[in-house]
Amino acid sequence: MSHIDDGRTEPDVTDREAYFVGGGIASLAGAAFLVRDGGMPGENVHVLEKLDVMGGALDGAGSPEEGYVIRGGRMLNFPTYECTWDLLDSIPALEDEDRSIKAVMDEFNAEHETYAEARLMNSDQEILDVSSYGFEMEHRLSLLQLVLTPEEKLGDTRIEEWFSESFFDTTFWYLWATTFAFQPWHSAAELRRYLHRFMHEFPRLHTLEGVDRTKYNQYDSMVRPLRRWLEARGVQFEGGVEVTDLDIVPRREGKTVEAIHCDTDGGSETIAVEPEDLVFVTNGSMTDGSSLGSMTAAPDLNTTGASFQLWKSITEEHPEFGDPSVFADHVEETKWESFTVTLDEPDLLEHIVEVTQEEPGNGLVTYTESNWLLSTVVAAQPHFANQPDDVKVFWGYGLFPEAEGNHVEKKMEDCTGEEILEELCYHLGCLDRFEEFVDDANCIPCMMPFITGQFMPRTPGDRPDVVPDGSNNLAFLGQFAEVPRDVVFTVEYSVRSAMMATYELLDIDGEIPPVSDHEYEPDVLLDVGKAAFR
Repeated sequence: MSHIDDGRTEPDVTDREAYFVGGGIASLAGAAFLVRDGGMPGENVHVLEKLDVMGGALDGAGSPEEGYVIRGGRMLNFPTYECTWDLLDSIPALEDEDRSIKAVMDEFNAEHETYAEARLMNSDQEILDVSSYGFEMEHRLSLLQLVLTPEEKLGDTRIEEWFSESFFDTTFWYLWATTFAFQPWHSAAELRRYLHRFMHEFPRLHTLEGVDRTKYNQYDSMVRPLRRWLEARGVQFEGGVEVTDLDIVPRREGKTVEAIHCDTDGGSETIAVEPEDLVFVTNGSMTDGSSLGSMTAAPDLNTTGASFQLWKSITEEHPEFGDPSVFADHVEETKWESFTVTLDEPDLLEHIVEVTQEEPGNGLVTYTESNWLLSTVVAAQPHFANQPDDVKVFWGYGLFPEAEGNHVEKKMEDCTGEEILEELCYHLGCLDRFEEFVDDANCIPCMMPFITGQFMPRTPGDRPDVVPDGSNNLAFLGQFAEVPRDVVFTVEYSVRSAMMATYELLDIDGEIPPVSDHEYEPDVLLDVGKAAFR
């Protein structure tokens, strides 16, 4: 059905322009779907991004000399990333244009199967037994009740309102919180969605066996080849463009975007949008406002971000497009800090491998007695396409950056990269070698004020529908649009939103892969029951 319902015939796709506000994976995927499935000429597709680099949260940058940076990494899961695999199976890989991104990933994961040996470790460097989740009967009943309660009845209930205090001391919660970045004050409705979507992973949460990874960081492995494919088809990428507002005009036949206002290096500009053109907005970004520190400086804590400011500008006149304040105005509850360590000598990485018994490319390690709740990930090396063999890289994060360290008497958010490295060495039991390690290391911290904003308690309507009712040419993409049944903080959520938006607005005749129903499979339910009573 056409979204231009004023008596005219549907315009030819070659006569329409498409504008993507934001250059994250949702916009890149949307551009690909328009070209691949909708037949839109690439030169008619425009991606507008404030930064000079595309990819959003799927980032990875740097050099051996300046140090590498990964703000974060999204874990992938084979059975539940239906739309993502549909996309990546059609895009040639960076390292081999005769194979798809998905094919290279499959080969890499077959060679680097995940099985966490040291998922949790204490500060005595003892690997903890996580085979039992440590549930009491009340915890099992609360989880079961949450799974069975319809989402609409949960409203803005927080997780901590649903469970007793003892639940947050269980092995399960340590595993869950550090795998998915949940906090007790986050949304019970979002937790419920995760329990449904990843129910098949519940029995093996302690080993992370269901986790798939890319060969390199996700920018090199996913964003670069996808952008190359799009550019080869003429898609226009415009960096240094901050969209500040939209002119959305209500008419009898619905609401239509007629202009895009933006700031560029050359000043303020307005892009005229015809009624038959399409506008896709990433309304909010979990990496918005990110700030990098260095070995000698802590990162800043920003409290505003351009994507949220745009969303707020839109909703001032059109409140039916959600409530950005629910997600963007609680920085103390949505922030955490990551860090990337570049090593000129492998000694520290070798010590981590020895202590954790985890080879590079295996599991996530969490240090349970860390006041910052530190975790580290040593990816398979090299983790960057331009990384020399004699340079090593690993990544980590702390979920409680406002806490004072166990060894370094400062809040994590106030620490330099060197101080974060010193605190990590304390938990790794190698403080006596810190001076040796620090000479060959570059630790770059990154503060992300909105990184878990999408988990904040919310009610229906706080997130706009991907294509709102009455919208003729506007769609919302990404983590802060409403995708029924799917889970935020995943690549799949962004890609699915893009597929939904492009297929509906362009009336693409094709099937969107449905959200999987693993939670209803008898063998899955049986395994979940066994795991809950281990």
